[in-house]
Amino acid sequence: MLCPAEKGREGPSCQGLSSSSNPTSGRFVAVDAVPADVEDDNSDAYPGPQKETIGILLSPALEQDEWSCLRLVYQISGSGSLTVLQRTEGKSFDRPLWNSQEASDSWVISSMDLQNNTDPYRVVVEGKPGASPGSSVAIFEIHISPGYCLDCDFEESHLCGYSNQWNANVNWFVGGGMGQLLHNDMPNDHTYNNKTGHLMYVDSIYAKTFKEVAKLVSPMTMVPMSGCLSFQYQRSEERGNLFSVYTRDKLGQYQELWRAGKENQSDWSTTLGEWVPVQVDLKAPYSVQVVFEVAFNSPRGGRIAVDDISFSPEVCSTDSEPTFDPSIANCDFESGLCRYTQDQATGSWRRISVKPNIFRNGDHTTGAGSFLLAHSRLNPRSGYVNRLISPTLPGNTKFCLRFYFSLRGITLATEGFNQTDRALAVYLQQQPNGSQEKIWTQGEKSRGIWIGADVTFQTSKPAKVVFVSTCRSFWDCGSVALDDISVSLGDCELTAGYLSSPIPGHCDFEKSLCGYTQDKQSDDADWEWRRGPTPTSYTGPRGDHTTGLGHYIHLEASPLLPGQSVRLLSSNLRGSRGPQCLRFFYHMYGSGTGQLNIRLSKDGADQLLWQRNGEQSVAWLRATVEYQCDCQHQIVFEATRGSSVRSDIAIDDIILEGGPCPVMDIKTSVGTSNEIE
Repeated sequence: MLCPAEKGREGPSCQGLSSSSNPTSGRFVAVDAVPADVEDDNSDAYPGPQKETIGILLSPALEQDEWSCLRLVYQISGSGSLTVLQRTEGKSFDRPLWNSQEASDSWVISSMDLQNNTDPYRVVVEGKPGASPGSSVAIFEIHISPGYCLDCDFEESHLCGYSNQWNANVNWFVGGGMGQLLHNDMPNDHTYNNKTGHLMYVDSIYAKTFKEVAKLVSPMTMVPMSGCLSFQYQRSEERGNLFSVYTRDKLGQYQELWRAGKENQSDWSTTLGEWVPVQVDLKAPYSVQVVFEVAFNSPRGGRIAVDDISFSPEVCSTDSEPTFDPSIANCDFESGLCRYTQDQATGSWRRISVKPNIFRNGDHTTGAGSFLLAHSRLNPRSGYVNRLISPTLPGNTKFCLRFYFSLRGITLATEGFNQTDRALAVYLQQQPNGSQEKIWTQGEKSRGIWIGADVTFQTSKPAKVVFVSTCRSFWDCGSVALDDISVSLGDCELTAGYLSSPIPGHCDFEKSLCGYTQDKQSDDADWEWRRGPTPTSYTGPRGDHTTGLGHYIHLEASPLLPGQSVRLLSSNLRGSRGPQCLRFFYHMYGSGTGQLNIRLSKDGADQLLWQRNGEQSVAWLRATVEYQCDCQHQIVFEATRGSSVRSDIAIDDIILEGGPCPVMDIKTSVGTSNEIE
């Protein structure tokens, strides 16, 4: 166990229970912005560090057969960042567990769950102070304990990372420990059933306004969790207070789990002043906090106490509904319609494929696979309303629906078609009455490219998602393409990864190069970061692969001479005895297109892994490269300019990870290939 602080030190004082805590004694480790060779008496003349300063702590090898919780007591002064990663043997990248860039004036506690793991691993703590003078990153304690981070009996001074959301009049405090002077009638704790043990309590004695609220907030969960949340509580008064338990996500949205309501009132006469056990199902497919909230109506609202919070991956009872798997509504249409059905009374969506070519855009999944098409002009008998229906989704659940669409064959004369909800709309069809509610309508002009759509929805009853495409007549009807439908639990903004740490080796180029760097020594120019079409006509993509409206990087051929190249380097990879998998999308369209190479760079030499020459397709195409290297290396993306300015080459959506590449069996659909309109 790695813990720079002395074992016998007095721990961080959490008696006030705010979001931060202050150690009163002990030692800590820190990373300073000013290098060690700079004298203190000359620090004012120092203009700042000339290169990035990084401090790294590495734990011994850990073998965790059961879940455990890592708690970190740290402080970031000025500016800087602190990152915790998991390093597993045979993986080129460390898996990020947590990171923070928020500065604080005092010590802060953060908690992160470590899932059970059959392979030994190490915990890596990486601190980077900012460039501003006086910036530092310090660690007071690193502690790993068995169980979940939600578990707490409040006996330790760090209080398991639980915090009080400060209110001027009512707050949660630590009770017990034979230290209560204001409340001599403080109950025994539940853990030890004596006055020495600790508990959390909130009292109405200082409540002044209607509905004063106190909130006890758990650490944020870091991984998907589903199971049973248990705790003990007691109350001193039967009226004047309201006790509830919620989850709160990173967007600040609350969802009630439990409330001490009317169903418990008949038991108040026997349970007042006694510990009452509670078990409630907790399903957290994304990061949430558990919030214990008490509201008082007056200073006579009494006292609420909580103790022995725990979590189990087993559901609370056999009557609990199992966690719904939303992947039953996922479909990339490579092998059929999956679990989707069509309304036989109207027209039908047709599953077709387009081989890579320079005239027609392929599917979104690979560029050479299958997708659905409505209103094909070569098949006018299909009707003017096409409905694609998903499997049934349960009610009282929030979902994120993602899909890609493309409007094709729409001429200037029918430009208005592209601006109405007739092209494509998405409805919720409630079961069993079949009533429909529109939840999305097409608003972007796709111009023949794939555009991603995210729709967050919730329904009180079980419902089906229905994709509806409509046109007014044969002569005023463009083709509508649909691909890569996926459904996940939760809000789209939470599940899109916008609020989480970037995954090493992955890059969609929406915000940055994600740790990839331009080669300043072996190339002639840089990859350019772009959104929308490239400047030269008849070459390059018209939009990125990720969403159609985002960013990608490309070789801009215009300022280069034939044969000149640009190179993008990955970070240093540790190497592995097993296979590694690189997947990415590339775009090579233009009459003078040159060459795209993937190289493995090690020991100062390059090894060619993959290559494409000349014009390939007007669509984004997926490349899969599996390789093996047992020493430190880098992956190089090298694009070379062709014979003319129409030789732009682009890449997007890189995924580099350990393990063999997944086997993708792309089957050509039955029917006419290359059918688009």
